[in-house]
Amino acid sequence: MTSSSPGSSDADLAIRLRRAAFNHALAQGDLAAIGPLLAQGAQLITGTDSAVLAGRKAQLTAWKREFAAQPRTIYLRKPERIVASSVEPIALEHGVWTGTSSDLASGGEQTSGGDYTAKWRKIAGDWVIEAELYLTLR
Repeated sequence: MTSSSPGSSDADLAIRLRRAAFNHALAQGDLAAIGPLLAQGAQLITGTDSAVLAGRKAQLTAWKREFAAQPRTIYLRKPERIVASSVEPIALEHGVWTGTSSDLASGGEQTSGGDYTAKWRKIAGDWVIEAELYLTLR
């Protein structure tokens, strides 16, 4: 494996752009934009109770519920490091996440956050998320 610094490899840049698209879709509540960023069998393990969301459909169902909540939490993932494999079309993204209330009365108060790791795979020319693991620290 090789470690990538920001912008030092094609995988690094492509994954950062895909993460930015995912963050934008979360902020806009755009389910249609999230789907193509997830592998069909994508797995997500939540940060607080370790609930497992297995598959793209399960994740989209969960995001649909999140987007309907009022006020809702807007999640942001900030990649700190991308590690790309030199032998397979896979990579790990390490970073921090935050959840911020959409309630204007709270002034957009940060309600939660922590660390995360995401495994990406390049399929048919696009990087998609295969797995994500979250740790709630606040």
